[in-house]
Amino acid sequence: MHTSTMVSANTQHFLDLEEKYGAHNYHPLPVVLKKGSGVFLWDVDDKKYYDFLSGYSAVNQGHCHPKIVATLKEQAEILTLTSRAFHNNLLGEYEKYITEYFGYDKVLPMNTGVEGGETAIKLARRWGYTVKGIETNQAKIIFAEGNFWGRTMAAISSSTDPSSYKDFGPFMPGFEIVAYNDLAALEIALQDKNVAAFMFEPIQGEAGVVLPDDGYISGVRKLCSQYNVLMIADEIQTGLARTGKMLACDHENAKPDILILGKALSGGTMPVSAVLANNEIMMTIKPGEHGSTYGGNPLACKVAIAALQVLKDENMAENADKMGIIFRKALADLQSPYISVIRGRGLLNAIVIKHENPDAAWDLCLTLKENGLLAKPTHGDKIRFAPPLCITESEILDCVKIIEKSLDCLK
Repeated sequence: MHTSTMVSANTQHFLDLEEKYGAHNYHPLPVVLKKGSGVFLWDVDDKKYYDFLSGYSAVNQGHCHPKIVATLKEQAEILTLTSRAFHNNLLGEYEKYITEYFGYDKVLPMNTGVEGGETAIKLARRWGYTVKGIETNQAKIIFAEGNFWGRTMAAISSSTDPSSYKDFGPFMPGFEIVAYNDLAALEIALQDKNVAAFMFEPIQGEAGVVLPDDGYISGVRKLCSQYNVLMIADEIQTGLARTGKMLACDHENAKPDILILGKALSGGTMPVSAVLANNEIMMTIKPGEHGSTYGGNPLACKVAIAALQVLKDENMAENADKMGIIFRKALADLQSPYISVIRGRGLLNAIVIKHENPDAAWDLCLTLKENGLLAKPTHGDKIRFAPPLCITESEILDCVKIIEKSLDCLK
């Protein structure tokens, strides 16, 4: 990886600070942002950009959405945190709101997406022992190859990406991997009576927006029911209107036993995650057996209600669906020799770059930045295109022009 673009002395100042005082666990584009509104971001030199990453889908509602920010500010002056040692006046209200919104009996509130994943696995193991009757310490969780749900020890124990797990072992036992988008392989794995759950992303985000075949998600639902295994859907990136439905699983009317949400659950203002399930699963965990100091804090509860309300009030799922179709067609119409694949659903899209230079996708992202659009490569040759869901048709077409112009850098 290399950064050959010139940056201002002002930008360099901030880059140098991070280089010197921060851990080197990220490789960001050389842009330093200071302001956001809707689909736009501004850097420290006041240059304006379209945001085509949306904080990895955490800002589906758009940057600094006025209703979400107003709610945040209002509640921040009243009460932010009590811990779960006491009740607060917003937790029950939020729990009622989100469970009715998604149609589950109960919610367990956490903060980060990866905590949501950890919580789902703990719930599945406990259910496996107390409800399914798996022998103590024999429970297995099956994961899909190519998954990404975070960087905790459990998350990397389920990873097939060496950059996630190399030199971090030993790993969590009881985890097994099956091929993604392969129902036959999944069925073989589920026949083991010790399997408690199958956890997967309906569309694999970090892997480069990998869509399964039609019928895969409903097929997973059918197999999990057939073999008495919990279906855990990691909808942290694919949920909350991103793919043109409220949940990506909704495209095939498949309801997970355990649903994990995060990212856009706060409209990008603070870490809020949630795990939803029915009583048979959720009530297996008793007081003192799982929790979080910040989970279910009043500020998060109030903000999450506002964030979810905005998605519905502003028809963001419908807009994501329509704009995604327009975007993929406009990209295809470019007939660029450097784009070998265009794929996506709603406004979760990716292109695969075809070029002899292994850094071509990175170089293209640097050029896109110069031309006023921010995107980031994943897995070398893939670029995700995922703008906030408030984007308009004219803005989409404007962005396609920027992409067309930028592709010239690969000549």
